[in-house]
Amino acid sequence: MDWLPFVVGILLCILTVQLGLWQTRRAEEKIALGERLEVARSEAPVQPADIDTVDEWTRVELAGHWIADKTILVDNRVHQGQPGFHVMTPLQTRGGSIVLVRRGWVSTGRDRLVLPQITTPSGDVVVIGQVRIPEKKPYSLADQAGQGRLWQYLDMNAYAKAFDVAVAQRIVEQLSDADDALVRDWPRPDLGIDRHRGYAAQWFGFAALSAALVIWFGWRRWQQHGNS
Repeated sequence: MDWLPFVVGILLCILTVQLGLWQTRRAEEKIALGERLEVARSEAPVQPADIDTVDEWTRVELAGHWIADKTILVDNRVHQGQPGFHVMTPLQTRGGSIVLVRRGWVSTGRDRLVLPQITTPSGDVVVIGQVRIPEKKPYSLADQAGQGRLWQYLDMNAYAKAFDVAVAQRIVEQLSDADDALVRDWPRPDLGIDRHRGYAAQWFGFAALSAALVIWFGWRRWQQHGNS
């Protein structure tokens, strides 16, 4: 069993190197995302025929009209420490497609049992925003995503079924101003590049330690055999 420490040490070294390389790749992916966000911020919005074919974070311009009676409020959304809702309303574009737009944030007010009234412009509107892919189902104690106007999280299939509407699977986060008193201070995603680099350094450190221990055990074994 003298070989066991060598095998364990080598396997541990290989494993930690792979984990370090994985964290390095994650950091590179986040760097690429940051560069893509900067490019998207400086580009003129596009007018897509199909929002589901557009990359996330791309700026788009949609013209159409709001379907106000299908507005929902997504609960537990915090802005500057204050609880509130994300207001989401489908927009029927002039091309005939229906896109769910995250219009902005509104406070819960003093009484959570009373849902806020949302002002929705009528007639033709032009919305500039950025394409987002809805987040996966978060941890929730709720049995269903939502009912009526109040939703705990956004589930595109559940929304389409609840309102009997063929909505696109990607949504748009509104950036353009509107006279609706909603807050559109969307936070920049936490890229966490330094965190990934820190984890990579830790894993490479463990790999170096494992390699050093393997060499040390080998040297001790060589000495013991040399003196026997």
